[in-house]
Amino acid sequence: MYIIIPAYEPDKRLIQVVQDITLKLPKSRIIIVNDGSGPPYDDFYDETALFGATVLKHPINKGKGAALKTAFAYIQEEVVSQHLSAQPIVTVDSDGQHLIKDIVRVAKATEENPSHLILGARAFVGKVPARSRFGNKVTAGLFRLVTGQKVTDTQTGLRGMSTDLIPWLINLDGNRFEYEFNMLLEAKKSGYQISEVPIETVYLEENKSSHFRPIRDSIRIYSPFLKFSGTAILASVIDATVLFVLFTLTKNLLLSVVLARVISASSQCLLNANVVFNPTSSLFRSSVRYFMLVLVLLACNYFLLSSLVAIGLGLVVAKLLTETLLFLISYRVQHDLVFA
Repeated sequence: MYIIIPAYEPDKRLIQVVQDITLKLPKSRIIIVNDGSGPPYDDFYDETALFGATVLKHPINKGKGAALKTAFAYIQEEVVSQHLSAQPIVTVDSDGQHLIKDIVRVAKATEENPSHLILGARAFVGKVPARSRFGNKVTAGLFRLVTGQKVTDTQTGLRGMSTDLIPWLINLDGNRFEYEFNMLLEAKKSGYQISEVPIETVYLEENKSSHFRPIRDSIRIYSPFLKFSGTAILASVIDATVLFVLFTLTKNLLLSVVLARVISASSQCLLNANVVFNPTSSLFRSSVRYFMLVLVLLACNYFLLSSLVAIGLGLVVAKLLTETLLFLISYRVQHDLVFA
């Protein structure tokens, strides 16, 4: 079994984490990644090495995702060179907020379910920092909208997976906190089952040790959805602009509407393929699926809008509800089917 601990500017709690793991999981290999902490923190890493931990080092801070990838690559090289069978891996935060009893529980669940991605899920009850509670609610809600799957704790750093998943893990996008959210999104898309193990919610000193940057890292985490929103807005601008220009030139409304929609839809298809989703299938196949989706959504738009108006909703409210619902459906279908 491998235990991965990514660390940046740690304190003495890192040493306690290593001691606890050594005591309760004596057969585990502890891999610590010093993510560019600098010389003032070398003593902490040196002391963990005395307990048998292997310390890998980044010359500069690259982010939690990059640190995890470094550890995964190191383990993969060891597994291949030593011809080892599949081994469980558990990732643990360095700040002591994952209790050893919970680390053991996640390790056991990983051994029993090697094909699953195991999450140590907090309940977020009691004294939880507001930013942590709010952030998890937003990401959990977004994850459910995108995938249709309910996950209690999308931000947990206590996770378990098999070494068989390393090639997939190394190739995931993201080098900072967004990496862990991308892991969940791509697990669903790649067919890996996500399982949760309840763990205790622990926040020390109001989570002051966290290096999470609320604005910058939140943008990274939500970037797929923000990009999708951006392409939709840009496509709307293109549609309106082309419609205005063509109608001014031709005075033919039907021709202008059709050509404007074809041009804007083609633009959004290319943007979604190259900026948002990065599909594995061919662009031609994705384009065919995309335009089929456009036709289906157009029909749904008409029938849903007319139904809402028929039951007494005002046109503006009905249009807002219709567009919001179809926007979310469109994202999920494009993520799971069109650009898969």
